[in-house]
Amino acid sequence: MMSMNDNAFFPKAVEPATPRDPPPRAWRTLPLDGRFDLVYEDATGAWSNRSLEARELKLGPGRTLLGGIDARRGGYRGFRVDRIRRLVDGATGERIETGILDRLLGRAEAQRRAAALRIKRQARARRRATARPVEAFS
Repeated sequence: MMSMNDNAFFPKAVEPATPRDPPPRAWRTLPLDGRFDLVYEDATGAWSNRSLEARELKLGPGRTLLGGIDARRGGYRGFRVDRIRRLVDGATGERIETGILDRLLGRAEAQRRAAALRIKRQARARRRATARPVEAFS
């Protein structure tokens, strides 16, 4: 049976929209350059020494990964930062055993700022170069 509101002039009654589940947090990737020697504990608890040419720091839901080229395996690998037991900075020789994530985040942020400043200076130099008057040839 049709009600008097079921006609072409009125839209049909629609159930109120239910709030959707919030989308899962996406991964965030921070560029990170550097060479590190690390002591890593795998999922089974075995420790190993690794040499890594770092490329990025990936921040995701529930974990953070240090990604780069693993010299031992000859390819790209991601290492969970919470399983890195010791990190040695190849540039400075500094040995880090606590606060590894904080140190890596600080380094990534410092590199980001340096890159932004470099880009800003390059843009300023280009603007100055194009603003100079062109001299006529005689």
